[in-house]
Amino acid sequence: MARLDGKVAVITGAGSGIGRVAAALFAAEGAKVVVADVVADQAASAVAEITAAGGSATAVTTDVSDEEQVEAMVRAAVDTYGGLHVLFNNAGIFPHDDGGVLDTPPATWQRVMDVNLKGVWLGCRAAVPAMLDSGGGSIVNVASFVALMGAATAQIAYTASKGGVLAMTRELAVEYARKGIRANSICSGPIETPLLAELLADPARRQRRLVHIPIGRFGRPEEIAKAALFLASDDASFVTGSALVVDGGITAAYVTPE
Repeated sequence: MARLDGKVAVITGAGSGIGRVAAALFAAEGAKVVVADVVADQAASAVAEITAAGGSATAVTTDVSDEEQVEAMVRAAVDTYGGLHVLFNNAGIFPHDDGGVLDTPPATWQRVMDVNLKGVWLGCRAAVPAMLDSGGGSIVNVASFVALMGAATAQIAYTASKGGVLAMTRELAVEYARKGIRANSICSGPIETPLLAELLADPARRQRRLVHIPIGRFGRPEEIAKAALFLASDDASFVTGSALVVDGGITAAYVTPE
């Protein structure tokens, strides 16, 4: 039996990167998937791939910082598939001008908070009533290893937003622990996605980060998708309020192997 048989899942940022891989994986594990992405064409192509492989999915164009669009996203899951059991809040941004505390423009700070933190809150806010009506569910929020440690290669807005996700997820988990809803975070390390490739196009900038990963490479999207699948499924039925660290050993290291 597939791990998400009979489940309805909403995945944000599912048109590319980790979200797209997760959407295909969840569908292969039996879920009916709402592929939510701000880029309509990417969401549609992800759905086409899932349905071609025999899965069930529908696309919804969603800006996660917009309350009405997030509510419509959840409503699409309920109207199309009859309920909601899994929310994977994966959408996030990391602008080029997100740097140190003195360098980051206020507009950039606000945009990062709107997407990375407010977007997760809006997703949870819309999903919880639908999950309660569906008999419970699992919320998986993407935080980051930077929520657990600091870096001299500053990214102040991104780091602060992910710290907020971590704290918010813990509180949500405790609030709904006896109402059938679990909530957990994934603290991922750097993952080989189009976004990371763009940010680290400079070989020196790339190596500056790679040297700190004990495993010696960046993560792959499927490695985060599989962690999300575990937390979303009943295999994690006694796991809530946790921060699952999937970072290649970064947060465990003082120095890395030669």
